Amino acid sequence: MITLEDWALIRRLAAEGVPKARIAERLGISRTTVIKAVNSDCPPRYVRRPGPTSFTAFEPAVRALLAEVPDMPATVLAERVGWTGSIRWFRENVKRLRPEHRPVDPSDRLVWLPGDAAQCDLWFPPRKIPLEDGTAKLLPVLVITSAHSRFSTGRMIPTRKTEDLLLGTWELIQQLGRVPRRLLWDNEPGIGRGQRRAEGVASFMGTLATKLVLLPPKDPESKGVVERRNGWFETSFMPGRRFTSPADFNDQFTDWLTKANARVVRTIKAAPADLIDADRAAMLALPPIPLHLGWRNKIRLGRDYYVRLDTNDYSVDPAVIGRMVDVAADLDRVRVRCEGRVVAEHPRVWARGTTVTDPGHVETSAWLRKQFQQPRAVASADDLARDLSDYDRAFGLTTEEGIS
Repeated sequence: MITLEDWALIRRLAAEGVPKARIAERLGISRTTVIKAVNSDCPPRYVRRPGPTSFTAFEPAVRALLAEVPDMPATVLAERVGWTGSIRWFRENVKRLRPEHRPVDPSDRLVWLPGDAAQCDLWFPPRKIPLEDGTAKLLPVLVITSAHSRFSTGRMIPTRKTEDLLLGTWELIQQLGRVPRRLLWDNEPGIGRGQRRAEGVASFMGTLATKLVLLPPKDPESKGVVERRNGWFETSFMPGRRFTSPADFNDQFTDWLTKANARVVRTIKAAPADLIDADRAAMLALPPIPLHLGWRNKIRLGRDYYVRLDTNDYSVDPAVIGRMVDVAADLDRVRVRCEGRVVAEHPRVWARGTTVTDPGHVETSAWLRKQFQQPRAVASADDLARDLSDYDRAFGLTTEEGIS
């Protein structure tokens, strides 16, 4: 076989009109080799003739297993077929065969119209956030990205429970100023899975007049916009930052998103801030009525004058012990009302298993306990004297003439 340099030289000389016999004589090769080089469409390369290898005898058994379970790990395949050679060589051959047995899942190019859809997702920043009790925890960040303009809004929330997810969604939609016609969610338990919707989600979507779309499994393209933005947050927002609390994280993240939305996105060749107005124009208007969202419960306040929200306990004015109270909370505050009157208000705690006490409630409790423990004054019995004959008549021991 001639070298690449000889092949190129033969073709150049032939193009200059040098006879093939002279080229063969000059290079010391046969005239047939010169003719093949001139007529070839590609440079010469060595191609090894296929032949049996140590894997050949095992290939039929591997193919049979892959036909039943296309994703079976190579190590399991090696054990099933009795392979004792190099596992690396076995993996290379399995990698070559696997695509032939795996079903094809093509993905279409999606076109996102203005105002049509917003993709929702939970992003977990890879850094623990300090909490009120001195602990630190990985907390979720709810992110909503408009599919057309790529305009993103986000906020850290305390939990993945339905109440907090809906509160966060409503806050981010208010930041958008309009309601996307569809909200695309993966199978998040706090929102719904399959045909099931979490409690309160259907009424929330109905109030917004939007449509909830729960994406099927193995459909990453339908939510790829927000997931790519989440990856960008980790590489562009997180490095070098420190956070003292969830509120500090939200302040920094909101400020950074203002700048991020002004940057040109390569795939759409425009900045989200420049396209969001067209996006909003095609969205739905915000609902004309206020939404009653968040944590809500109605209980009778016990002697232990605390109410539980999620995993934390909050003190209540002991004066309403034994009466029904309404407990409500959003992402920031916890409020307790009795007959419409606020009897407790606390900042919401994001730590778990914490007891939050108002010193005023402790003072009231001590005063009420002291009043309860004091002996009650007994009124004079002078005016309670009664004729004993009244008891005789009550028990039928007398007649009209006298005692029987």
